[in-house]
Amino acid sequence: MMAGAWARSPSAITAMVIVTVGTLMLLGEWAAPLRASVESKLRRVVRNASIGAISLVISNLLQPLILLPVVAWGQRQKIGLLHLVQWPPWVELLIAVVLLDYTLWWWHWASHRVPFLWRFHLVHHVDRDLDTSTAIRFHFGELTLSIPYRVLQVLLIGVDTRGLWMWQTILFASILFHHSNLRLPERLERALVRLIVTPRMHGIHHSDIREETDSNWSSLLSAWDFLHRTSRLDVPQESIRIGVPAYDDPDDVTLGKVLALPFRSQRSDWSPSQQRSPR
Repeated sequence: MMAGAWARSPSAITAMVIVTVGTLMLLGEWAAPLRASVESKLRRVVRNASIGAISLVISNLLQPLILLPVVAWGQRQKIGLLHLVQWPPWVELLIAVVLLDYTLWWWHWASHRVPFLWRFHLVHHVDRDLDTSTAIRFHFGELTLSIPYRVLQVLLIGVDTRGLWMWQTILFASILFHHSNLRLPERLERALVRLIVTPRMHGIHHSDIREETDSNWSSLLSAWDFLHRTSRLDVPQESIRIGVPAYDDPDDVTLGKVLALPFRSQRSDWSPSQQRSPR
């Protein structure tokens, strides 16, 4: 009885999805790595997990206080696009997931284009390797700033609690997957990338060359980058250096410095030459 009730809890289901997908990705990238690592795996996992844990605690405190009441209020007032037409429940759920994913594309784009937002998103990009642990490496300030935008998303679209939960759960699984250092068979990845973001596609987004980082902003469905002509699939993985040039020194990305990064004087992040050089 208790196990059944626990399994029906949305938060419990989300946690199970995250643990299952995360474990599979960790095992997969250990067995078939896509790129060679430049830093200690254990040190990075501990650092990224610490950043992620702080962000998770703060996010779990703020979302029930701010986001969920807005979702409930929006449903009572019938605010948003989904209230304009009476959809079958499964169609409404599908539309909600698609529109939430599309509007997230714009948030990710803004996180790179707006200097104040980039200060916080930079914490995610200065990781000198890219793997499953990078998927949880988001500064608590970035997640806090994203809540007002999420409020706009749910009110504009008219998403209910179920749709928001479904999208967030699928999104978590997608982020763990496409941040992973998993080498998929190229034929399989070429097929998958037409629908969803894959490790090779997102690896280009984490390149230390700005023109490559300023591409592939999709988080779940890859269609948004094809739509906006921001897709890059032409960079060989073996030529990609992960990170941001101004933070290539391991001493620049310690836990304390990374947490303080958004609040410190900012560097010129990108090398003027934008040329590849081996580490």
